[in-house]
Amino acid sequence: MNLLREYFRFCPRSGKFVGMKTPQGLALVLAPIIGLVALAWIIYRVATKPSRVAYPCVRAAMPFASGFIGYLLFVGVSLLLWAKAKKQQTFPALMFMCALAVVGLFLSYSFVNDPANAYDAQLPSLHLEANQPIGTALGIFPGRVVWVHRPQATNENCSPAVLNHEWYRPENNNQPVIDSMVSTAIRKLTGTASDSAAWDAIFRFHNSSRGKGAVGYTSGEKVFIKTNATSSWGGNFNTADLSYRAGVMYYAVSETSPAIVLSVLRQLVNVAGVAQTDIYVGDPMKHIYKHCYDLWHADFPNIHYLDTDGYTNLGREKAVKSTTAKIKYSDRGTILKSSGSTGTAITEDLLYDIFDKAEYLLNIPMLKGHKRAGVTMFAKNHFGSHTRPGASQLHGGLVAPEEYPNTPYRMQYGMYRVQVDLMGHQLLGKKNLFYLMDALWATDYELHIPLKWKMAPFNNDWMSSVFASFDPLAIESVGYDFLRAEWTAARGAGTYPQMNATDDYLHQAADTTNWPTGISYDPEDDGTVLASLGTHEHWNDSIHMQYSRNLGAGNGIELLAGDQTVSVKADPPTVAVQAVLFQNYPNPFNPSTTISYSLTNRSHVTLTVFNAVGEQFAVLQNGEREAGYHDVKLQANDLPSGVYFYRIQVRPLDSAVGPDSRGGAGDPSGRPGQGFVETRKALLLR
Repeated sequence: MNLLREYFRFCPRSGKFVGMKTPQGLALVLAPIIGLVALAWIIYRVATKPSRVAYPCVRAAMPFASGFIGYLLFVGVSLLLWAKAKKQQTFPALMFMCALAVVGLFLSYSFVNDPANAYDAQLPSLHLEANQPIGTALGIFPGRVVWVHRPQATNENCSPAVLNHEWYRPENNNQPVIDSMVSTAIRKLTGTASDSAAWDAIFRFHNSSRGKGAVGYTSGEKVFIKTNATSSWGGNFNTADLSYRAGVMYYAVSETSPAIVLSVLRQLVNVAGVAQTDIYVGDPMKHIYKHCYDLWHADFPNIHYLDTDGYTNLGREKAVKSTTAKIKYSDRGTILKSSGSTGTAITEDLLYDIFDKAEYLLNIPMLKGHKRAGVTMFAKNHFGSHTRPGASQLHGGLVAPEEYPNTPYRMQYGMYRVQVDLMGHQLLGKKNLFYLMDALWATDYELHIPLKWKMAPFNNDWMSSVFASFDPLAIESVGYDFLRAEWTAARGAGTYPQMNATDDYLHQAADTTNWPTGISYDPEDDGTVLASLGTHEHWNDSIHMQYSRNLGAGNGIELLAGDQTVSVKADPPTVAVQAVLFQNYPNPFNPSTTISYSLTNRSHVTLTVFNAVGEQFAVLQNGEREAGYHDVKLQANDLPSGVYFYRIQVRPLDSAVGPDSRGGAGDPSGRPGQGFVETRKALLLR
C-alpha cells in the first residue's frame, strides 16, 4: 500500500488519486539501479586516474553510489536476520529477529530515499551574522523596506486543500483592505501623505536613478507588470477558457495574487494617470488563468493581457519574442548548460519584446521557498522572462540545480549565481520602478498550496502581508529572513530556505568582493561590470526583526512597519523635516541644468551653489516652500567649465535651530526639531 501511494498522488481538489509517479515513488524503484550505475561510473573514472575523484561529475555521483552501498548492506543484514529468525525455536526470539529484519529493510529504504545522508557532512556550515550590512543601500530613504500586515486581508477560514476553497477567489481576498495595504506601502516607502504624491515620488526617484533626471511619469510611457504564474503550463487548465481543469494537481498552487495586481492597476490608472492602453500584464512564458483575467478585465478592459500562446479569442495577446539575444550570462558558458548541470553550454538568451518596449517594469512575485533556489522572489521571477519553453538552462546557477540534495558542490558560497545577472540587467532589474512583493498567501515552496504561518505576528494564520522597497537586495533579504525563520525542520513543511548558500546571490549582488574567482558580472557583455545593487544583511532575531538602521547601528536595512499589527518598529514620530535632494539633470550640462528636491512638510529652504574651491556664487532659493517636489533651474552662461557643488539646507518653520558651522541647517538626520543638509556635485562642460 505504501508503495502504491508513492506512485499515485491524492488530488485535494478532486478528491481522487492522480496517476502520476512522485519522485519518492520513483526513488524506491530506480534508486538501486541509479546507485549501481553511479558506482560503476566512479570505479571506471577513478581507477584509471585517481585525481578524477575531485571532478564535479564524480562528486555528483558519490551520494548515489554511497547510498547504493548502504542499501546493499542493510538488505544483506535484513536477509541474514530473517534467515536466523526462521531457525529460532522460541516465539519471543522469532519475533525479536523479525523486528530487526523489518528495521533493516526500513533503514535500507530510508537511506536510498534520502541521499542527503550520504554527504551532508561535506557541506560547509552556514554562519549568518546578524546586523552586518554589506553593499550600498538604495532608496529615497536608503535601505527602507515597508511591511504592511493586515490579517483581515485574507479569509482565515479558507482551506486551499479543499475543492472550491481556492485561495485566489475574490471571496477569500478582502479587496478594499488589500487596496489600502498597497496605498499604505507606497506612502510609507516615499514618506508622502497621499497616493498621488507617492507615485510622483516613485517615478521621480526611479528616473533620477536611471540618469533621466528627477522627472515624473510622461503620458504614453509603457508599464509592464510581470506576474509569477508558476503553474500555468499546458495540461493544467481547460484550453477552452483557461479555467480550472478537474483532477489536476498544480492549478494556481502559489503565484502572484490576482487581488494584488488589481490594486496596482487601480493605482496606476486611477492615481498615477497611466492609460490602460499603456499597461501590459502577464508572465510572458506562461498563461493568464480565467480567474485572473475575469477579475482584472472587469475593471480594465483596455489593458494588454499577455500570453505565451496568444489565446486572442479569449482577450489575450501573444507575447512577442526578441529576435536577438538580450542577456549574456556572466559565466560565459562555464556553468549554465542546456539541461541544468549537463548538456551544451548556454551563454545567452532572448527576452520578450515587452521588456524593450516598456519604459517601466513592476515585477510582482509571491514570497515563497524554492526547491532549487532555496527562495524565490524578484530575481527568481525573471526565470520566466526569457523565451525558452522552460528554465532548466539556468538551474546550474542555483544552489540545488537538480533539486536538493543532488549536487552539493553548488551549495557553497562564492559560486556563479545567475540571479545577479538578472537583477543587474538593464532591461530587467534596472527598469524596475520599485519593488512590491505579494505575501498574502506566502508558502514553503513554489509548487505547494498556501500554508498558514506559525510564527508571530501571524499566529497560525495566513501571512497576509505586502512588502515594498526601492532596494532589491534589502527586500529580498527581509523575505529570506522570514522564510528561513518559518520553514524549519520543526515546522513540518518544506525546508528549502534552509539550504546552504541560499543567500549567496545576495552577498554577491551587494559586494563585488564576494564574486567568484574568474567571474565578472556584466549581463550585457558590454564591458560595464555591475556595481553594488543594494544592501544585504540579516535581522537580529525573528522576534524583534530589527536591522542595522532600526537599531541606529549601521547603514543597511530599515524594516518599517506600515500597520499597527506589526511589532518590529512603531511608525516613526512625525518629523519636522524630511527632504530628498536629487542629482541635477542633465549632468554634465551646458549651459543650464535642473536641480530637484522634495519636501514632506512646508519648510524653509536655502539652495546655494559653490565652485570647486568652496566660493559661493549663487543663491537659487532662500525662503519658505510648500511640501512636494520642486524644480530649480541653474543657468551657467558666464561660468567656465569645471566641477560645481549645490547644497540644500532645510529647516522646520517652528525650529529655533540655527545654521551650523558650515552655514548649514543643523543635523541632516531629519529628527524632530532639526534640519537637513545635503550637497551634490554638478559638471559643466563647454
